[in-house]
Amino acid sequence: MPSSNVERVRKRRKALRAQGLRPVQIWVPDSRRPGFEEECRRQAALAAAADRNDPELMAFLDAALEDLDDSE
Repeated sequence: MPSSNVERVRKRRKALRAQGLRPVQIWVPDSRRPGFEEECRRQAALAAAADRNDPELMAFLDAALEDLDDSE
């Protein structure tokens, strides 16, 4: 007779713990919530404005890209 779902989950969790893992719960924003898209746009605009106002950012990014090219 196959084990119940509860028993399978218990067995799986026990195996994962034996591998040194532990369960965690992560709360993330609900992307279905009204206003979510607008808030994303607002935060993206703030980040873009901050990037435009950082004169050293492009030089930093260019140097990082050169480092990637050198590692090939």
